[in-house]
Amino acid sequence: MKITGLEAIILQTEVKKPVFDAMNTFDAGGYVVTKLFTDEGITGYATTHVGRVRSICDIVKVILEKEMLPLMVGEDPFFARKIRQKLWASADYHGVEGIAQFAIAALDTCVWDIVGKALGKPSCHVVGASRDRIPAYAMAGWYYDTEKEYVQKCVDAAEEGFRAVKLKVGKTSLEDDLHRIRIVQKELGSDIRIMIDANQAFDEMEALRRGKAYEELGVYWYEEPMIPQYKESQARLAAKLTIPLAIGENYYTRYQFYDAVRTGAGSIYQPDNRRAGGLTEWLEIGAITEAAGLKIASHGGGPANVNALCAIPNAIYLESGSLKQQDHGMLVTKMKMVNGEILLPEVPGMGTEVSEDFIKKHRVS
Repeated sequence: MKITGLEAIILQTEVKKPVFDAMNTFDAGGYVVTKLFTDEGITGYATTHVGRVRSICDIVKVILEKEMLPLMVGEDPFFARKIRQKLWASADYHGVEGIAQFAIAALDTCVWDIVGKALGKPSCHVVGASRDRIPAYAMAGWYYDTEKEYVQKCVDAAEEGFRAVKLKVGKTSLEDDLHRIRIVQKELGSDIRIMIDANQAFDEMEALRRGKAYEELGVYWYEEPMIPQYKESQARLAAKLTIPLAIGENYYTRYQFYDAVRTGAGSIYQPDNRRAGGLTEWLEIGAITEAAGLKIASHGGGPANVNALCAIPNAIYLESGSLKQQDHGMLVTKMKMVNGEILLPEVPGMGTEVSEDFIKKHRVS
């Protein structure tokens, strides 16, 4: 089998009600859908979501079509690591980290989608499955216009079947953070696990001050208290707190994860498909963290992340939004949750195929 070409498609969806964390507003609604074609008629799919800056979609499309397409044609998709090495070499001059990795990750996802489809198996089975389902938590506790809406979103997640819910903190005072945590704990009870996410809002001293307060409330993990470059600060913070630090969604490639693990910067590492680099890179990040006795959770949801997590023995959680959002019809494969766990999709490949009707409705380029 040989790769014959690719198509990068930009989609724009309407964001009727943006969501907020401590530092960001997510209102862009942009996607790049990558299709990778083969001479045997099998197409691999990947979707790159852009929540903040719409122009990133245009940059990813140019990198895919102008820089990486010529390197892909003629390659055998079963040689995933060879392809990754070739793509990395092409991006080395301007940097593998950053937006180039968004494109490389998309192509890696497409490659594994093709391989799974060619073998008639979920890609997780091809690389070696560890499980057929993964516990999921709902990223429900964004900053909303009213406290009532905030609480209701968390209640809705629990009623949908999630047994863990994540809340945003750090936008204003510590007192406000503690109030946000307590009111959800009161509404949901002790059976629902609570995680919190500061989205890099603090410096080391403030992260420690707030972390000690969060510990007293029994929060399960404390996510991204500082910017990802502060690995030594993270390590000092981790040594002074008993609450696990969850980090990694803004790390690029296994090398940055290795540096963080070696420094002792966290207990739970959270690869993001776009930045970490696709399934090939996920497997190696999983091995690095497992060897260090640490855990993996995803940043983001969807079938690609489920395939990755179900192949990693030390994975503990999938991040997810409400599965009711699947009704928007973007992906052909629908995920299912049983007893708070997302089942590995049974479809061959990564489960990343995008509905042609959705593409027609939202395509802008």
